[in-house]
Amino acid sequence: MKSEYRVVVIGGGVVGASVLYHLAKFGWTDICLVERSVLTAGSSWHAAGGFHALNADPNIAGLQSYTINLLSEIEKESGQSVGMHMTGGMTLAGTPDRWEWLQSAYRVFQSIGIDDVHLITPEEVGKRCPVISTHGILGGMFAEREGYVDTTGTVHAYAGAAKKRGAEIIEHNRVLELVQTAEGWDVVTEKGTIRCEHVVNAAGLWAKQVGRMAGIELPVSPLAHHYLLTETIPEIAALEKEMPLVVDLEGFTYMRQDQKGMLLGIYEIDHQHWMMDGAPWNYGIELLQEDPDRIENELRLGFERYPVLQKAGVRNWVNGAFTFSPDGNPLVGPVRGKRGYWCACAVMAGFLQGGGVGKSLAEWMIHGEPEADVFGMDVARYGDFAANKRYIKETTGQFYSRRFIMTYPNEQLPAGRPLKMPGAYSDMTAAGARWGASYGLELPLYFAPAPEFKEKPTLRRSNAFPIVAQECKAVREAVGLLDISVFSRFEVTGPKAENWLNRVMASELPEAGRARLAPMLSKTGKLKGDLTVFNWGTGTWWIMGSYYLREWHMRWFEDQISDGVTVRDISDATTGFALAGPNSRKVLEQLTDGPIADLPFMGCGGFDIGLIRARVGRLSVSGELGYEIHCAAAEHAVLRRSLLDAGAKLGLREVGYNAMLSLRLEKSFGIWSAEFTQGYTPAQTGLDRWIDWKKRDFIGRDAALKERDSGGPAQQIVTLEIEADNADASGYEPVWKDGRRVGFITSGGYGHTLGKSLAMALLDRDCTAEGTRLATHIVGAERPARVIAPSPYDPEGKAMRGA
Repeated sequence: MKSEYRVVVIGGGVVGASVLYHLAKFGWTDICLVERSVLTAGSSWHAAGGFHALNADPNIAGLQSYTINLLSEIEKESGQSVGMHMTGGMTLAGTPDRWEWLQSAYRVFQSIGIDDVHLITPEEVGKRCPVISTHGILGGMFAEREGYVDTTGTVHAYAGAAKKRGAEIIEHNRVLELVQTAEGWDVVTEKGTIRCEHVVNAAGLWAKQVGRMAGIELPVSPLAHHYLLTETIPEIAALEKEMPLVVDLEGFTYMRQDQKGMLLGIYEIDHQHWMMDGAPWNYGIELLQEDPDRIENELRLGFERYPVLQKAGVRNWVNGAFTFSPDGNPLVGPVRGKRGYWCACAVMAGFLQGGGVGKSLAEWMIHGEPEADVFGMDVARYGDFAANKRYIKETTGQFYSRRFIMTYPNEQLPAGRPLKMPGAYSDMTAAGARWGASYGLELPLYFAPAPEFKEKPTLRRSNAFPIVAQECKAVREAVGLLDISVFSRFEVTGPKAENWLNRVMASELPEAGRARLAPMLSKTGKLKGDLTVFNWGTGTWWIMGSYYLREWHMRWFEDQISDGVTVRDISDATTGFALAGPNSRKVLEQLTDGPIADLPFMGCGGFDIGLIRARVGRLSVSGELGYEIHCAAAEHAVLRRSLLDAGAKLGLREVGYNAMLSLRLEKSFGIWSAEFTQGYTPAQTGLDRWIDWKKRDFIGRDAALKERDSGGPAQQIVTLEIEADNADASGYEPVWKDGRRVGFITSGGYGHTLGKSLAMALLDRDCTAEGTRLATHIVGAERPARVIAPSPYDPEGKAMRGA
């Protein structure tokens, strides 16, 4: 062991070994992995080792596909067998909704280019797995590239390949302390102190403690997980071909062949946390006591699905702990305020996702950003609120228990809620608000007309559809009132504030008393934000964006910070409401004697609104005349009451974000995580029209210029009209031209004003012309579609920009 390395990876499981391998593969060889015991002595040794195609996040599904491809590569490179069994895998559906969902998932795989997946009938299920009972099965999805590996062999293959490339592995050496220094980190171990520039927390069951060593409280917890291994089953021993993996979603089980018997794993409803503050340091190649009584119901379903189990002997029980995050996805990336500290933990499916995690983190460390959009596993998707122990327990437990339970797109889950509430939460609840949550904050989705109204979970248009239609109508014809607490707000001040903003924003900056849309780019020219910059004319600037990106954006701002500028997150201290609709100015005129009528489109300034000293901007995400009124959090309820009173005779109606999503589609306004992501460029998304090409120095300028001058991107965002039937696009549905896949839908919904099903899609450029006839799949069913001109409602923008 040397006293100094460029990178120290803490943790010798599959994830740590993968990170080490990818760092070495991409050119950093002055690196080491430190393991308190031996490689695999955590969750890795007892994992079932299965790998599957399915993931709710298509970007993570793509990284899973990368991992599967990588396994044979590391086996060859290391000379260590990974024990690959490429058996194929089946995911089963036992309810009509689940079958529709599976058909939709099949189309998502087509969108992201995974073509070795297809739908199968119950009869085909039985042929591929002769020991299964197909009773109640409506269909399945078969993936060619699913199977399982030898977990210990796979970890050693990653490690062996890394060592061949120059990396070092140090076992039997527990990390005792982490000390941040001006140059990086001192990693204090049992065998001495190691100086390094970067440290990676890949500590698995011990990730909590390794986070606390750096003053970080990671939202992660271990939970116990059961599977059983049978003795030889004659019906399986007689098979000529190994059975595929099977995931029985309604039965809460997964199954694979194990030698001449079977492995049956359980995701039980009655979950059990274990050592929430981290595993004991002396815990390792051990198991927890099995508890068959706790999983009795799921076991019964499994024994019904596979009748041969009813006569089989159980050779071994495995009850081991795995770490989970609140949403079940990994925690990966740099931690804000801890330069050089990186996370690669909470990877509960390490043998499926470990390769993708290692690749993405290594790219991030070496090149400054990963190739893929990995926000779905970025540690910055959580903030301080998620460090609360009860929040972690509720949310990780909810994820575990719902691992195989279908979640509908309009379903709101209860764990960890309500946590943060806008000031007028109680009043809006009394008025019928039905709530969603974003980054721990409650936000109104719509306002129900009666207390007893309950929205039914569905893959199609729900019974809230007519309520949202009425809210859209109010905005278009009168005025709607929207809580905008769920916007992020960053205050930028200091003598060099303008210079700094000019460097980090690709747009021209607004003049005093004006606001401007501002794309923000990475050094490679990919998007880092679709933001709005306000110049209040007092030396104070605001940056506004999406509330759930607060930690992500603040990390970026701090990474780019320079002397003479201060950036402060004021999102929870400053909230407000937006008015939108032809009567919105009339409402404000009743509450202020300021020159509100003189405020131009994209203008901003200070106004007295009733009793409140407010900051007001004239802009709208609905495409109507609109104003955003910002106030202190303590004034939120009073502002709402004042606006409701002033608008009572003007048709004012409270509206939620479901209506806003409909209205913005009618204007072809994109949103982050759909049309705009860190995987796209400004020219792909249309945000290049806001770039100030005359500026000589802004982050990402060279890359953006290269894209512009090379003829543009291969794909671009367009608006589609779809011939839908009681269901609308939601995102990642494939788009076809004469049977050829030419792109995918980024988001969709119903345009209530126009009475049309609309979507936005990223398509090959030769298919973007207005009038191009296409097809897509909505809830698995093929539907005609065509490209239409952007902004199908009020294309000239007269309502929004007019006097």
